[in-house]
Amino acid sequence: MESNVVVSDYAAMDRILREEKKYILQICKAIQKTGCNVLLVQKSILRDALNDLALHFLAKMKIMVIRDIERDDVEFISKALNCQPVADVSSFTAEKLGKAALCAESLVGVGKIVKVTGIENMGRVATILLRASNKMLLDEAERSFHDSLCATRCLVKKQFLICGGGAPEIELAIKLSEYAKTLDGQESYCVRAFAEAFEIVPYTLAENAGLNPMNIVTELRNRHVNGERFAGINVRRGAITDMMEESVLQPLLVDTSAVTLATECVRGILKIDDIIPTR
Repeated sequence: MESNVVVSDYAAMDRILREEKKYILQICKAIQKTGCNVLLVQKSILRDALNDLALHFLAKMKIMVIRDIERDDVEFISKALNCQPVADVSSFTAEKLGKAALCAESLVGVGKIVKVTGIENMGRVATILLRASNKMLLDEAERSFHDSLCATRCLVKKQFLICGGGAPEIELAIKLSEYAKTLDGQESYCVRAFAEAFEIVPYTLAENAGLNPMNIVTELRNRHVNGERFAGINVRRGAITDMMEESVLQPLLVDTSAVTLATECVRGILKIDDIIPTR
């Protein structure tokens, strides 16, 4: 709620200013009492969440204030510095503080960053600084780095590697097609359709690489039928090569997760009995 207080008496105005100064000074002394000398303040939607008078008192007490910390960064900072976030001064105690040797502002390129070094009891986190010539390249670098972290996470959770280049998908398609021949009726048709869906992956890979997808997928299928299990699409050479020799590998969890999620999605669609049109 936004509210306005109209003060027409100068004595009342002086009393309000004295009370404000006394209240802010009390908060600053409570912060100083804990032994804190670096204060990180989360970004707030309130315009006057941190006023100039408070910054003046904290500067006099030799307490460094870092403002506008993003909400998403609070948890990371707490883990890195081994400290706890505090929502109110009444719960601000020395036990919740983190310890570090140095906190300083450094110039990186055209911008500035705050660097904390010599952290005692540092948590299991790491800080990586990405730099690029413009915003578009920086976003692309961040996306690529995030993808590599996700791939590493998948490998840590399930420590198995398989070949890439569409080799596992085409192998699954062939095995499922053979299995479909042993079934009868509707089950055989469903398994055959499931097998054909796997061929979309190498087809799309060849298409994105500027190759002829029909010829490439046909040749890839023939190679796997002849027993070349590790054969896959080599995007650089534009041909079918042994992915194991090329060291084109990927975590097993990437493929199993993609297959599981896609299958669950199709099952969810098939469970819809009817469509009710609504405005």
